[in-house]
Amino acid sequence: MDTHHRTFVIGCAVWAYKAWIGTFFPAGSASGDLLRLYSKRLTTVEGNTTFYAIPKPEMVQRWASETPTDFQFCCKLPRDISHRGALVQQHAPTRTFVERMAGLGSRLGPFFLQLPPAYSPHQMDDLAQWLEGWAIDLSTYRVAVEVRHPAWYEPPAEAALMELLARYGAGRVLMDVRPLQAGPLPGAEEDLQRARDNKPDVPLHPLHSSGFSLVRYIAHPDLPLNDPLLDEWAERLALWLRDGVQVYWFMHCPDESRSPELCRALYRRLARLIDLPPLPWDDIDGARMEQQRLF
Repeated sequence: MDTHHRTFVIGCAVWAYKAWIGTFFPAGSASGDLLRLYSKRLTTVEGNTTFYAIPKPEMVQRWASETPTDFQFCCKLPRDISHRGALVQQHAPTRTFVERMAGLGSRLGPFFLQLPPAYSPHQMDDLAQWLEGWAIDLSTYRVAVEVRHPAWYEPPAEAALMELLARYGAGRVLMDVRPLQAGPLPGAEEDLQRARDNKPDVPLHPLHSSGFSLVRYIAHPDLPLNDPLLDEWAERLALWLRDGVQVYWFMHCPDESRSPELCRALYRRLARLIDLPPLPWDDIDGARMEQQRLF
């Protein structure tokens, strides 16, 4: 059962990004230490690895042992569940996966179901039956749903989707791909275009359901181009948090080396608008600067 010690948690799509060694992580950090170091700096991670493979129980226990008790893993449902036809046939595999990840204990945040681009509102009954099965068998765990077919963003289907999510206590996963259109990136236009091609071109409808939201922000690698959207998001998040909505924020970027600094930039904006605990990363940097001042 997931527990929540923070109303706003923020992190990246990965934790073991070796290019962070020497910047986000201390120089010389070993690969086996990266999760521990990551969890001392940010407060959540988007568990994309579970989309491709279910970790063994000993790996789940290792993840738990290396992270603080209030760190949050938000695990994506495996593609063998979400991308292999009707969801209604996946109740048993869903239960097996959730029970495996339950070894994370208090570190287990909401799961999320990413539906394939071809999964349309015509399959809403299938989604409803899967969510009903979750509510019956797995009601102590949270789940959020990400839709990618464009028809879900039309008013009748979207209203029906939001009603369905609310009925079963499920959240909505939002993806903000607008930053990728914010401008060119000289010298890396090919990488930027690849990122645009790999992410669904869906509109941002900032809706939340069941008292929590998962937000996936796909940043532009030219950091200043994100400033207006980060300002916009900070204002929106402050309103949501004041209303009691729990927010799980995941920073993506075509150049992942920039994602941690973008997390810090958003967090600092938000902390100017609403009372938040210090970001663990800022605590570490503050302690280091004080030690340098003393010695």
